[in-house]
Amino acid sequence: MLMHTLAENKLSREIIGACIEIHRELGPGLLESIYEEALCFELNALGLCFERQKQIPVTYKGHRMNLGFRADVIVEDLVLVELKSVEEFSKAHPKIVLSYLRLTDLKLGLLINFNEVLLKDGIKRIVNDL
Repeated sequence: MLMHTLAENKLSREIIGACIEIHRELGPGLLESIYEEALCFELNALGLCFERQKQIPVTYKGHRMNLGFRADVIVEDLVLVELKSVEEFSKAHPKIVLSYLRLTDLKLGLLINFNEVLLKDGIKRIVNDL
């Protein structure tokens, strides 16, 4: 468990660094899809494995339901990244990320709002039983 935590923390620093670079280059206020494309470009340049728009199924009493839940990006099968470009996070945004973490059995999620003047004000780390 400790090894996973160290890997997730190191990976989250790399992801945040990439997001800061993107924000520095593009600035705030663009569509989420633009930031997602840029993040995937940066992750690829870093040599990291990732899945984009990964479907998250829900299982209830053995019945698998495909309800259209999708994680923006999952990096190295360790960190879930949800990207936003909104005035401010709603109370629901962190809860959604936590739900995605629980459904995927991942331990760390990053909720990143690119619509901030300073990106550091738009970053939330969300943990699932770490």
